[in-house]
Amino acid sequence: MKSKEKGIVISVFILIFLILLITPLPSGALKDGGTRAYTSLTYKIVNWNRISENGIYDKTKIYLFPENFKSLDSLWYKEEENVEYTFIATVLEINSDSVTVQPAEDSTLFGKDARVTFSTLNLEKIDISNGSTVQISFNGGVRESYPAHINAISWKLADDLRHLAYTEQWIDKDIIEKSEKDFFSDIVITKIYSDCFFAKTVIPTPYEIKLNTSLSDEWCVGDQIICTYENLYCDWDNYRIEADMLTIKESDWQPDPNAAYKPVIYLYPEKVTAVSVKLHIDGELTCTYPSYSDGWSVTAEPEGTLTDEKGQTYNYLYWEGLLNTQYDFSKGFCVKGEDTAEFLEEALEKLGLNRKEANEFIVYWLPLMENNPYNIISFQSEAYTDAAILDISPVPDTAIRVFMAWQKAESYVNLPLQDLKTPERTGFTVVEWGGAEIE
Repeated sequence: MKSKEKGIVISVFILIFLILLITPLPSGALKDGGTRAYTSLTYKIVNWNRISENGIYDKTKIYLFPENFKSLDSLWYKEEENVEYTFIATVLEINSDSVTVQPAEDSTLFGKDARVTFSTLNLEKIDISNGSTVQISFNGGVRESYPAHINAISWKLADDLRHLAYTEQWIDKDIIEKSEKDFFSDIVITKIYSDCFFAKTVIPTPYEIKLNTSLSDEWCVGDQIICTYENLYCDWDNYRIEADMLTIKESDWQPDPNAAYKPVIYLYPEKVTAVSVKLHIDGELTCTYPSYSDGWSVTAEPEGTLTDEKGQTYNYLYWEGLLNTQYDFSKGFCVKGEDTAEFLEEALEKLGLNRKEANEFIVYWLPLMENNPYNIISFQSEAYTDAAILDISPVPDTAIRVFMAWQKAESYVNLPLQDLKTPERTGFTVVEWGGAEIE
């Protein structure tokens, strides 16, 4: 063979070798959801697509020489150490640095009647006891023993409990008021059992709602829904509501900018007194409770209990509305979202709210504010009171009206600080609080 031809042959062989060295070719597949492997002489690409109890493990990984010659089963054994699994379990035993649990019956990660132990030294402290239901995440596989051992990386009290029926008494229907009115509409699912689910209103209120029905798998904790219901029972003192659900659908409700949400009115006369309350607003009432019919007429007791002409009792008078006003942000406060609760506790005390009133204010507004980077807050005076005039008879000796206008902010905004004055509560005292998120 001539030297020139020999050189061409050698070049071809070198080219083929280089192609095999760097070009991955199909080399394997698994019937586990669609995993595929492509191998060259120097590396292997695996498109993992494995179905597990928690869904699909879908990742593309590159394995360099010499791991490129390992089987998919061998590579998965190593990869599994990084896979995060989650399961629901019931707490059986609590020790100083570990917990033993029993996985739910529908868990496919463990065998029937399995027991699982894990260390809690590096986990968040949560309020549990024997019998609590928890959601546990772990990686690194399961170490076979009895009980089995896992490397737990997080845990929390479980909120998806479809494997359990709710067995506690929520409200006593023999002593609780049955209502024929629609009390709520748009709600967010907070916990699911096999025979019921719990929810809170989209606009935060202190009330927790229990709806009797079985939810299909398409609905999850955190979904915003609207539903119809019947047999509504209310425990006003403990802020508990129960009803039988009829229909359910997805909700796309969003807060209405500039709306005045949940102004509530407390009445504290010095003695039991018949009180008339009328509200004159520059705008439109959108919701009231009890029903506003040319005003409210109630009998008020010194500690604040209100009784209507039908004998029904209330903690306060409630209204929502759309006001035609321009809120004043010339002075106020810019507060980190994570500091909002502490700020409101101090500010509301200065503005004259007692602990109960401030607690109900914070429970209502904090969920909308605490996760924002910053909140710009300004407590309104004439901008609010001129647009929502209270006409109360007999005329109160002290009127404390706290209305918070606020905006979400991505960064700190410097503005003149607002001076908050503490009023003196004397004689017949009326307290009102409310707020509006401004876009």
